Amino acid sequence: MSERFDTILTGATVVNHDGEGIRDIAIAGGRIAALGKFSPGQAAETIDCTGLHILPGVIDSQVHFREPGLTHKEDLEAGSRGAVLGGVTSVFEMPNTNPLTTSAETLAAKIKAAHHRMHCDFAFWVGGTHENVDELPMLERLPGAAGIKVFMGSSTGSLLVADDAGVKAILSKTRRRAAFHSEDEHMLRERMHLRVKGDPSSHPVWRSPEVALTCTKRLVRIAHETGARIHVLHISTAEEMVFLKDHKDVASVEVTPHHLTLVAPDCYERLGNYAQMNPPVRDEHHRAGIWRGLEQGIADVLGSDHAPHTREEKEHEYPASHSGMTGVQTLVPTMLDHVNAGRLSLARFVDMTSAGPARLFGIARKGRIATGYDADLTIVDLKRRETIRNAWIASISGWTPYDGVSVTGWPVGTVVRGKRVMWQGELLAPAQGEAVLFNETLQPAG
Repeated sequence: MSERFDTILTGATVVNHDGEGIRDIAIAGGRIAALGKFSPGQAAETIDCTGLHILPGVIDSQVHFREPGLTHKEDLEAGSRGAVLGGVTSVFEMPNTNPLTTSAETLAAKIKAAHHRMHCDFAFWVGGTHENVDELPMLERLPGAAGIKVFMGSSTGSLLVADDAGVKAILSKTRRRAAFHSEDEHMLRERMHLRVKGDPSSHPVWRSPEVALTCTKRLVRIAHETGARIHVLHISTAEEMVFLKDHKDVASVEVTPHHLTLVAPDCYERLGNYAQMNPPVRDEHHRAGIWRGLEQGIADVLGSDHAPHTREEKEHEYPASHSGMTGVQTLVPTMLDHVNAGRLSLARFVDMTSAGPARLFGIARKGRIATGYDADLTIVDLKRRETIRNAWIASISGWTPYDGVSVTGWPVGTVVRGKRVMWQGELLAPAQGEAVLFNETLQPAG
């Protein structure tokens, strides 16, 4: 008697750790049950994916969904709705909310708020501070915790850890890979006079390449001193890539679509404050250097750094304007456009958005299309040409820096633990997001 499944996806080119090929994917109980060739009668539902590519579910390991405390510009439901509309199946959300995610209680509150209210699966970074350093070994192993995140620059209040002693104290406690925003706060304060009122193109002059490189060198030195693993977020300079290639024993590297796609001065001339990010979008020398780091394998993962603000907040006169842009919903189409342009292979995109995050952060049962793994799938049409519009963006903020940009390659389906939650731009199922499991903390959250 033939085996029975819940769903079979047929006819697609499956892109995975073992290459590309046309295979059927059979799903049962939310997991991948078998790969091969099956008959329609073996499942309650058969989905014809002929002409499409199926990728392991895309994991965006850096988003800011602003809940609690800042829900006028984003919340967990809207941010995750944008994620699945864009083909993203899991996200790691950042701790700079109000209250900050720096304790077991605030982490538990986020998990409770997210459970079956977010449309994708989720984990939450816990902020490392001077005050909670002794609790970090416990906090980083709590169910639903992605690890410890530290802001060495660009933050306020107790989330900012600008001093070497504070960073060393944190890295002396962590055992999982800790993530860092690496800009030198002391240099930022000294250089504030370089900001030109009303001119966002002065943003990368103030937050110069040296500000980033100096901090990254400090961070790597401390990582070597403590034997800790670090993850350097949103690399924005060519020089950091050159430096980090010699420190891959301790440091993993994230790059973002906006640093790979936008370029100064054009972005500031076209978008004004809407191009303002921390660290900044820089000139072609740096964009080319980041691409070089990606091509050479120095960059490990792609993260969107989805950080929405309202139009009103973005349109304050610089430098009072807020830094950040939406990105989770546009990560897949903007990067598939680069795939189609020949800037990176589809296999490299998969490694940076599924297998790479699973490997770096010890994610259990995600990151590849394999029997026994969660049936998290990103289904794309590599030939489909679309124009990104603000109206498509699900974020409460309602805008994207890519409004009006045409791309080739588009997410047409999102499957989360066997449930087809998005198909051809429509949500098909109620929110059923659950906490991601990690190898170092296998008990479920909540």
